[in-house]
Amino acid sequence: MKKHDLLKEGNNIIRVLEIQPNKILMIDCIKRTMPIWGESSVLDSFSGCTDEVMNHATNFTVTDIENLNADQRKAMYDRYTLIAPMLPFIADERMRSKLIGSTAIEHNISKQTIRNYLCLYLVYINITALVPRQRLDDDGKLTQDEKNMRWALNKFFYTTKKQSLMTAYTMMLKEKYCDCMSILGDIYPSFYQFRYFYRKTKKIQNFYISRDGLKNYQRNNRPLIGDGQSFAPAIGVGMLDATVCDIYLINDAGNLVGRPILTTCIDAYSGLCCGYVLSWAGGVYSLRGLMLNIIADKVAWCKQCGISINAEDWSCNKLPATLVTDMGSEYKSENFEQIAELGVKVINLPSYRPELKGMVEKFFDVVQSTYKKHLKGKGVIELDYQERGVHDYRKDACLTMVDFEKIILHCIIYYNAQRIIEKFPYTESMIVENVKPHASCIWNWGRSQMGANLIEVGAKELILTLLPRVIGKFSRFGLKVNKMRYHCDGYTEQYLNGGEVMVAYNPEDVTSVWLLENGIYTKFTIIESRFEGKDLTAVQSLQTAQRAIARGAKPDNLQAQVGLARHIETITDNVGGSIDVSIKNIRDTRKREQSKHHRDYMKGAKP
Repeated sequence: MKKHDLLKEGNNIIRVLEIQPNKILMIDCIKRTMPIWGESSVLDSFSGCTDEVMNHATNFTVTDIENLNADQRKAMYDRYTLIAPMLPFIADERMRSKLIGSTAIEHNISKQTIRNYLCLYLVYINITALVPRQRLDDDGKLTQDEKNMRWALNKFFYTTKKQSLMTAYTMMLKEKYCDCMSILGDIYPSFYQFRYFYRKTKKIQNFYISRDGLKNYQRNNRPLIGDGQSFAPAIGVGMLDATVCDIYLINDAGNLVGRPILTTCIDAYSGLCCGYVLSWAGGVYSLRGLMLNIIADKVAWCKQCGISINAEDWSCNKLPATLVTDMGSEYKSENFEQIAELGVKVINLPSYRPELKGMVEKFFDVVQSTYKKHLKGKGVIELDYQERGVHDYRKDACLTMVDFEKIILHCIIYYNAQRIIEKFPYTESMIVENVKPHASCIWNWGRSQMGANLIEVGAKELILTLLPRVIGKFSRFGLKVNKMRYHCDGYTEQYLNGGEVMVAYNPEDVTSVWLLENGIYTKFTIIESRFEGKDLTAVQSLQTAQRAIARGAKPDNLQAQVGLARHIETITDNVGGSIDVSIKNIRDTRKREQSKHHRDYMKGAKP
């Protein structure tokens, strides 16, 4: 018996994949299930088998690669590329499963599909076994009445109009079983036959998607089988999300402001809240604050709010090397994707898939349920807040943003350092080291393990990376950015040569911009001092107003030019024709004219 041998016993056919003392790794060629280890003695009753016998038993013929068209070859090699990384680890079930899971996520296909490709290849040990098979035409199995029923269901029932089964049946009779005068024929299927065919061929997924739409299906009906841990084999995978808090806040003057936005980053492995930002504005603005909070010293941060914590309760001051987001516009923007320049990988999940980032969704649920029960009657909204006639929760608001942020901080500290994580998948080493079931303890333990992937970055470098960027132009007048001019010493040649460059700018203050060259930021200062300290919106308003004033003055300017031309022509017309001009002794003539027109201005000055 050798590796890759085929063995048969009765109707069972197996292929030997690995041989070890007293153990054999084999795959069932008939059932095509994943390979398993078995005792060598189990194969004593098996005899040799040929490929022809197996092909006959499986009703499968391996195609010659020369007979494949371009599409079949492409599909074949694409499938082999998916399973190629797993082939060296066929005997290692744990590593094999891990690779299948990561490949499924990376290529957005199911794990079972990858297993099917892998088993198909291992059964035949031939890449051409991965060629897509031609599908059988179902029309040959259907009667004409059944074809009409299928047409009517697709045309009238499986649509967003959500028509009833009886309506679809009636429309089928009208279109398929009536003459030109709309007279029903003698022979036609009954409604009970139509309903039976519908129930026999019905697919729940198709029903939901066709009648309610794909987004509604993904949000409300799809199977919830995601596993957030698949993203995080170790520390260093942060899940980002934002939510509108269920509470109304006021300002210092006692006026209602509204509901704040909580944006946060949760480590997918330990569940630790790496950072947060509480703001009135979301989008890229809140993301900048979140990134800065992640790398901030949490002890000093909490101290600013009058809260004292131990360093080990919240020891996160580095960026996760992988950030998992949804399809929000702020996460897909160019500004946020620039964070990849720091070595951070950004993964955008599909829409309406909250279970894939269950850690951050759980965080919002725990934090909001924690403070809401203590703040009833203080602006917290209940589930019935949109119902007619219910209490107006806005009138209960009494907390300011400063007050609420202190509450949120206490909730996060509880979530990180005191909440018990009962179902965390403990490893043997964690049990030996007696790691407590708190997110902060798991985080602190995980940081010292192999695979922890955190990036140390300074606040200035981080904020410069996240600033919006625009194309700037060098000219003799300086570096022109957003219709303003900037200057930096040492760029004389660039001013003279001209050219376009990439520039980062701060919308909140146009005093400076930063030229980006080869990953290095060079600061340029604004030339027009009247714009110093102003934000971009204010500057653009000034520029727009100035242009409007200039446009308004254009008619008067044109009229003035016309009047000037008329006056000059009148004067020149009175001079008459040209005379014979003497050009001799110009200096003497000039001196005489100077004496002639010389005036003593002191005599004419009034006391």
